[in-house]
Amino acid sequence: MFLCQNGQNQHCNNRTDWAVVSDDAGDATVNTCFTIGESTGESADSGITREKWNKKIEFLLSCVALSVGFGNVWRFPYTALKNGGGAFVIPYLIVLFVVGRPLYYLEMVMGQFSSRGCVKVFDVSPLMRGVGVGQTITMFTIVGYYAALLAIAVRYFVASFEDPLPWTKCQLSWEGCISSNLLPEVHHGNQSEPRVVSAQLYFSKTVIQMAPNLESGLGTPDLRLALCLLVCWICITAMLIKGIKSSGKVSYFLAIFPYVILMILLVRACTLTGAMDGISYFFNPDFNALLNPMVWYEAVSQCFFSLTIGLGAVIVYSSFNSFSNNIYRDAMIISWLDTFTSIISGVIVFGVVGNLAHVTNRNVTELEGLDGPSLTFITYPDAIAKMDFAPNFFAVMFFLMFILLGLGSNMGIVQTILTSIRDRYPQVQTWKAVLAIAIAGFCCGLVYITPAGLHVLGVVEYYGVTFASLTLVILEAVTFCWIYGVNRVCKDIKFMLDIETGMFWRICWGLLTPACIIVVFILQMFKDADEVPSGYKVFGWCLYGFTTLLQIVGWGSHAVQKQSEKLKLSARLVKASQPTEDWGPESTSLKKDYDVVMRRYRENFDDGSNVSF
Repeated sequence: MFLCQNGQNQHCNNRTDWAVVSDDAGDATVNTCFTIGESTGESADSGITREKWNKKIEFLLSCVALSVGFGNVWRFPYTALKNGGGAFVIPYLIVLFVVGRPLYYLEMVMGQFSSRGCVKVFDVSPLMRGVGVGQTITMFTIVGYYAALLAIAVRYFVASFEDPLPWTKCQLSWEGCISSNLLPEVHHGNQSEPRVVSAQLYFSKTVIQMAPNLESGLGTPDLRLALCLLVCWICITAMLIKGIKSSGKVSYFLAIFPYVILMILLVRACTLTGAMDGISYFFNPDFNALLNPMVWYEAVSQCFFSLTIGLGAVIVYSSFNSFSNNIYRDAMIISWLDTFTSIISGVIVFGVVGNLAHVTNRNVTELEGLDGPSLTFITYPDAIAKMDFAPNFFAVMFFLMFILLGLGSNMGIVQTILTSIRDRYPQVQTWKAVLAIAIAGFCCGLVYITPAGLHVLGVVEYYGVTFASLTLVILEAVTFCWIYGVNRVCKDIKFMLDIETGMFWRICWGLLTPACIIVVFILQMFKDADEVPSGYKVFGWCLYGFTTLLQIVGWGSHAVQKQSEKLKLSARLVKASQPTEDWGPESTSLKKDYDVVMRRYRENFDDGSNVSF
């Protein structure tokens, strides 16, 4: 991009990363172009203090490990299952195209351009800093139960080495039990009573000792699950003890090896008897279901979970990039790979569900009531128990994949929280912050491994995560696209990557994406929550209020109070919504060049003319 004297375009040796210098008064003082970062004789890295990825591939793989996780293998299949299979896939792909990818790219742009984490990036509009703080709190809420689910997976992984698999046989105390490995075998009990497979009873009675509801309280954490939870947090701490220097190296394994296991499970799932019935249900849509607004609501919600957008993690990871890294390419690669992984996971799950429906003489649609934990810890183990070839091997492979994906997701979440802390308190050593997060996360995770833990998880996920994240992502989109402005974002992209932003991205950022999120938020308000005691509902609304309303109002008020008292309230609000003086590239020389570009942009804008890029 070029800006030369008098605002005229000038091409210099066919270089595309040039700019013009000016003195502090804003007058152009040179007649030739120069390379950005070399205008004052300084290195382009002058003033850079933020740690960077050792290699560009580490950023790409870390984003893959973050985005390709529980949202794909755990949440996508059961969401598709309960929303009509193929009837859900079509809305999901459409929403991914007009909401998911634009937001993912936008977050990458804001993080890389400013080299700021999810809280400090709101230097772009200090009035909205509470959004970033709320995202950090939401991330901590998520990591509490993600780590607990990971602990259950570790428990199953260890049990997968037992021969026979412990969930394949009924125990004497289980009434009306059917051994998962041999359907006709009924252990004992009244034959007219509903029969339950041993995999389900193993999960509810042996692993988590599940309480029927929240009426009788939480209970005490299971000791074996507590040990598994401790192991999980030790692994997460070890991977992040040196920040991105250590997590970047771990990403090679966490991002690549799960795909090896996915391919193994894909082959096995497709060769199961009855698998094609389930896979056909996955790909054949019921077009009448497309008129159901709740299907579209679920598609948008799944998009956020799948790509991990609206929670600050993408902003944090991209903030460790070099300024000129091609994030447009990376955003496209990751978003398409995420979609591919979701589809592959769907094929595996629906193949397994098709097999389960075949051996139990049921229709695939009769299994739509399965939720996430049931699908992962009951349906999968039950199907594996019925395999006549190496069930232990496939059990080990599945839960190993689940653990690796969970570690990748949790690592990204903790990195987001860590970055928010260190951006605010840079004097805090990384290992101390990681250790503090791990201890707090472990204590919170103990709640979810109590007998009533999964019931609490439902309350926390609805009020503290789903509802809160929708509120925060709306405000994030409003901040970046409307307050800061789509045109300004596009100018920043031009300065950073030297590429013009197409009309598709402008329309999505300016209209389609915020509109879709707002519609989904309205639908969420009318969506019925699970029936829980009133005390837990009060807790849920308090969690929502603390995560969103309190942070937004509190930090917004603080930003307004910092403005000059001589200004009127309206003027102070406007001033607080504008970027801070140090907003822009981290590099000192690039910041000077950027200030020149923006000064000329504002001058031309005020004159009613367009700046030449």
